[in-house]
Amino acid sequence: MGAAYFYHLTRRPLEETLPVLLDKALSAGWRVAVRGVDPARMDWLDARLWHGPEEGFLPHGRAGGPHDARQPVLLTTGTDCPNGAACVMTVDGAEVSVEEVHRLERVCILFDGNDPASVEVARGQWRALTGAGAAAQYWSEASGKWQKKAEA
Repeated sequence: MGAAYFYHLTRRPLEETLPVLLDKALSAGWRVAVRGVDPARMDWLDARLWHGPEEGFLPHGRAGGPHDARQPVLLTTGTDCPNGAACVMTVDGAEVSVEEVHRLERVCILFDGNDPASVEVARGQWRALTGAGAAAQYWSEASGKWQKKAEA
């Protein structure tokens, strides 16, 4: 049984935080699906992951290609995980189900703490998931380093 980890981004933007979390997930031996809601935003994120520092290259691809099953990190707007992901990372308020939290090793929900609408969506997801019995942790970087602030 997995857990949902909520990451409240306040100091570093998504394109800086996501590669760090992806690297940790890959180091754990997990395949990852990064789920968003807007295909254009996923294309933008794809470009940021390709154009990062050379020492930080993350092998990844966009869903819908012939090699989805082989991708260590798959960027998608769908709810399926053709790459056999053990971890799903959601961005921009993408939905996640309690069944996924129970089935996967980890679900990471990244949200922009400088956007009140994103914070409200994340709060609703926290209530829905923990209310349905999913384990969850809330992490904040407000102090300058990641700290666990709550656990359910």
